[in-house]
Amino acid sequence: MFQRNKLRLGREPTPQVPSARPWHKDVGVELDHASAAYTDRVAFTGLSGSFAAGSLTAVVGPNGAGKSSLLKAIAGTLPLQSGTIVCRSRRHHDLAYLPQQAEFDRAFPIEVRELIALGAWRSFGSYRRPPDEVFESVARVAAAAGLENVLKRSVEELSVGEFQRALFARLELQDAAVILIDEPFVSVDEVTTEALMGIVRRWHTEGRTVIAVLHDLDQVRQDFPTTLLLARTCIAWGETASVLTANNLTRARKTQQDNEEIL
Repeated sequence: MFQRNKLRLGREPTPQVPSARPWHKDVGVELDHASAAYTDRVAFTGLSGSFAAGSLTAVVGPNGAGKSSLLKAIAGTLPLQSGTIVCRSRRHHDLAYLPQQAEFDRAFPIEVRELIALGAWRSFGSYRRPPDEVFESVARVAAAAGLENVLKRSVEELSVGEFQRALFARLELQDAAVILIDEPFVSVDEVTTEALMGIVRRWHTEGRTVIAVLHDLDQVRQDFPTTLLLARTCIAWGETASVLTANNLTRARKTQQDNEEIL
């Protein structure tokens, strides 16, 4: 693990965050009859469509609808059974993926500043201490996330909301063209949710392609221009108001119930 010294906080009047590179606008995600499965069940099937470059899209649907599995497939951690997913960012190591908090082991002995610094690991490798400029960047993104006073604390000591802020700060350091986030606001308070949503909105204005699995449909209607409604298969995909209709939501629930009965 990193040596625990030489963290240079740097005092700046306004916290700075990495800027999106201009070619981010050229990168999206395309699916062509994509299907994936686990040993005991289908994850999703026959998905075709595209997340346009620079788009901000919510993925919603009933429990077990394949939402998290879709993000894993885009990230390349869940192999496809058939079809294709084309994501140039993944090939160029320019994709950031934040799974649900339940998938993190918070008992691992690491400080907040070290966790955030892992977002820049490609710039220094797996076994070297991060250079001072990485820690300077850590201080900036931590300040933007409201964590400037907890950088030397263990991640075990953080609240759920503070830990999620730290994970978002780590994403900032990755400076990725495509960002995948899975249920990022679960169990965090309203203030933290709004702060993190502010970061998501900024990523969108910077031209990054952001895909978020969410369950709060009111928030989706308020903040996400496009939505994919899943029930292991695509129920609707497009402009949010046209996707989240009563008929579509009922159809998604019915389709998912039918899927469960088949199992």
